[in-house]
Amino acid sequence: MTDDGYQGPKRGADRAVLLAHGAGADMHAAALTGPADALGDARIPSLRFDFPYRRAGRRGPDRPPVLLASAREAAADLAKRARVPLDRLVLGGRSMGGRICSMVAAAEDDPIPALGLALLGYPLHPPGKPDTLRVEHFPRLAMPVLFVSGTRDAFATPEELKRHAKKVKGRVTYSWIETGDHGFKPLKASGLTPAEALTSAAEAVVRFVQSLD
Repeated sequence: MTDDGYQGPKRGADRAVLLAHGAGADMHAAALTGPADALGDARIPSLRFDFPYRRAGRRGPDRPPVLLASAREAAADLAKRARVPLDRLVLGGRSMGGRICSMVAAAEDDPIPALGLALLGYPLHPPGKPDTLRVEHFPRLAMPVLFVSGTRDAFATPEELKRHAKKVKGRVTYSWIETGDHGFKPLKASGLTPAEALTSAAEAVVRFVQSLD
């Protein structure tokens, strides 16, 4: 794995995956490095990147226009490095990062024609505020979408996520982390360790990416 977040074969790939971090993390978060390693084992290039506020050492996320522009820039960088067109990219990542990537794919002006979206812990709404939804762009998502989510996620219960994901026009796939919270940490009673939960999420991403036509 390279220090700049790019990983994958030097040639011969027919798809690549962009992985954006969550609001309180950076590109070195285990929720991103796990999928990147698993994709690398499957010879699928990936790029993890930091949003500008993280590169500047700030804690608070940038405004949406800055985040969206950064995701576009990273997608273009990945397409160039992996030598694949934009429509062969799978966009996604953790929580806020996945949401931003989905918004880029659903943009009314100049959307990125993504091959698919891999959304890990999609933040459907803030905890305790189920009516403050982040789904206004879902009807413009025509590509396949993977949601990997913990069944105890305070940002989206399974029932909420399935109900609102019906707005997505593309094929929707779910991978549930049993008893997992927003960070996929499971309850001890589940018999699932945090490492196993993260491995399950990474494997779900690889299966999804490989399944795309």
